[in-house]
Amino acid sequence: MTWEAVIGLEIHVHLKTRSKMFCRCAVGALDDPNTRTCPVCLAHPGALPVPNRQAIEWTIRLGLALDCEIAEHALFHRKNYFYPDNPKGYQISQYDEPLCFGGRLRLPGPDGAEVGITRAHLEEDAAKTLHVGGAEGRIHGASASLVDFNRAGTPLVEIVTEPHIRTPEQARRFLQLLRQTVVELGISDAEMEKGSLRFDVNVSVRPEGSDELRTRTELKNMNSFAFAARGIEREIERQIGIYEEGGEVVQETLHFDPARENAPPLRSKEEAQDYRYFPEPDLVPIEPLREWSLDELRADLPESPAARLERVLAAGLDLRDAEALNSEPARVDLYEALSEAGTEARPAAAFVLNDVARHDVDPARVDAAELAKVLRERDQIPREAFDAAVAASASDGFSAEEYLRERTVADTSELDPVIDRILSENEQQVEAYRGGKEGLLGFFVGQVMRETQGKANPKVVNDRLREKLRA
Repeated sequence: MTWEAVIGLEIHVHLKTRSKMFCRCAVGALDDPNTRTCPVCLAHPGALPVPNRQAIEWTIRLGLALDCEIAEHALFHRKNYFYPDNPKGYQISQYDEPLCFGGRLRLPGPDGAEVGITRAHLEEDAAKTLHVGGAEGRIHGASASLVDFNRAGTPLVEIVTEPHIRTPEQARRFLQLLRQTVVELGISDAEMEKGSLRFDVNVSVRPEGSDELRTRTELKNMNSFAFAARGIEREIERQIGIYEEGGEVVQETLHFDPARENAPPLRSKEEAQDYRYFPEPDLVPIEPLREWSLDELRADLPESPAARLERVLAAGLDLRDAEALNSEPARVDLYEALSEAGTEARPAAAFVLNDVARHDVDPARVDAAELAKVLRERDQIPREAFDAAVAASASDGFSAEEYLRERTVADTSELDPVIDRILSENEQQVEAYRGGKEGLLGFFVGQVMRETQGKANPKVVNDRLREKLRA
């Protein structure tokens, strides 16, 4: 039997607002423990929540960027569960009336996959629990657990996808594109190493061609896109093995261990009814269409990374180079400016990804028109002059002419006497080359470049040497 994976994602993004979601405490998850707290985020009796307007607006902006519908009427709910990182005994979240719903994010590329966005809702984050004495900070084997409430109440957007993803590679690309979208909107740093971007993966498998949704498992502890792809791949293999041996997959939450590439069970998977959702009585409903002009918010959005990637791919680049360019909008701007100035797409992309990056040049500061002049004459100037031009291309007042003055010698009437003399002085090496040792061509090129003090055009030198050595 041929199997296919059914993958859905739950992504949690910290918003970089100055204050928390329902109180005025400064956001500072990495500050000294328990220094960013107040009666609201510590759940003191009688302390009432007040919603953060900017967090709501930023969530709406994200929803618009993901082509979501924006709710006319949204509610905060209480999500009830007990855990030490949750002093109220519930989390203020959203349930059946979220801010954003019914969106999509297309993955430009060979398969043209489109992933549906079920919802993007706003909630408060829990506190951070530190397990002491166990292996690698895990609860298993720990002698004690410490709670830092700095993170409690931080505005958190949860984006839930439809189960439209079919491969680990699609999941990786989706997560990277979503992270880039969030960062370019300016609403989050989305840094996994700091915990401002976290995600869980729901995985099931089914016979190819079937439309059934079988029992799924949830993978947690995904701390990189590469680990996510690897964890999904291993879980797909595990579930297929269970079914092919006649067993049944158990719905549970798994803790992925990147070092061992396995995922031991953490707990049984919760369902919505386990949380006993009900509307938050201390908060009024949100009516975005009365508070914000969606047309104005939409007009203020930057170009989406997905649309930019699609445009770059349309120029004929392969996916790997296109994604590398697209990782920075300024890279794409420079690449397109060089293309408009006459450089072909693939050489322009290679130049931006290799030469510009190697010299640590800020592509946003480069005078593309002047640099294009240097790039067109690349084979006509010494390598040192070319490298110097690239390194200086982001400087104020950069001019190509300064570097083009050092054009190489390409006139064969000047080069031929030098080449003839070097060949006559190295008859033994000439005979060895003609005997099959073609690697000696580099020796002859080096001799010519030394005699001309590096001013000879390497391409012309190579061509003339081959012609004369064949004679």
